[in-house]
Amino acid sequence: MTELNTQKKRVAVCGKGGTGKTAFTALMTKVLLDSNEAGNLLLIDADPAMGLPIALGITVKHTMGQIREEIIKTARGGKEEEKRQVLDKIDYMAFEALHEMDGYALLAMGRTETLGCYCPVNSILKDTIDTLSKNFDTILIDGEAGLEQLNRQVMGHVDTLIIVSDATSRGLQTAKQIKGMVQNEKVIKCDKLGLVFNRVQGNEDILKKYSQEMDLDVFGYIPQDENIAYYDLVGKSIIGLSPSPGVAAVQSIMEKHIFPERFN
Repeated sequence: MTELNTQKKRVAVCGKGGTGKTAFTALMTKVLLDSNEAGNLLLIDADPAMGLPIALGITVKHTMGQIREEIIKTARGGKEEEKRQVLDKIDYMAFEALHEMDGYALLAMGRTETLGCYCPVNSILKDTIDTLSKNFDTILIDGEAGLEQLNRQVMGHVDTLIIVSDATSRGLQTAKQIKGMVQNEKVIKCDKLGLVFNRVQGNEDILKKYSQEMDLDVFGYIPQDENIAYYDLVGKSIIGLSPSPGVAAVQSIMEKHIFPERFN
C-alpha cells in the first residue's frame, strides 16, 4: 500500500433511497483500491439497510447497533459492576465489529431495535468511532437521506458530502431538502457539498438546469451501466467489476471533485 502525502479525508454519501448511493460508495472504494490512492481505508455503513456489505460481498457478523443494544440492556438491568465492565470494553467491542478485508476495513452501524432517545449511548459510540477513525487515511460513509442519524451516531463533520440523485423529481426534491439541512439547519458540517446524478440516460442538460436553480454544484453524471446492474442483481462484489462506463464516470468525479490532490 502506498503512503499518502495528503491530509486525511472523510467523505459521506447520502440521498433518496433507491438512487444508487450504496453502489456509488462501493465504486469509489473500487477506484481507490485499484489506483492505490486509498491509504488506510475505512468504510462506514451508516444506513440501517446495510446495503454496502452486500455490494462488497461481505457477511457482517457484528454491528455497532448490537453494541448499542448491549449497553442499553446492561444499563437497564445490570449491576453496577456489570455496567462498568461494559463501558470499559466498548473500544474492544467496536474493534470486534470492524471487518478487516483486503485493502480496507468496514464498520456497519446496523439497526437499533430499542426505541427512544439514548443520547449518552449514542455519544459514547460516536466518540469511539471518532477514536477508531483516527487510524485511517480515508473514510467513506454510506449514509441515508436523513443526516441527523449521521451526525448523532457517526460524526458531525465531513470534508465532502455527496448527494446522489436519480433523474426524478423526487430525487431532486430530496437533494434540495438535504442542502437545506446542511446550510440552514446545520445538521452536519461539510467543507464541500455536491450532487451526483446516477443512471443518467441523455438528459444532462435538464438535470444541470434544475441543479443550477437549487444552487447545487454537480460533481458529475453516471450513465446507466448494465454491468453495474448485473453485479447488483447477482450479488457479486463491485470490487471485481471490470472497466465500464459507470466505473470511468465515478473515477472522473473522484479525480476532479473529491480527491483531486491524490489523482493529479
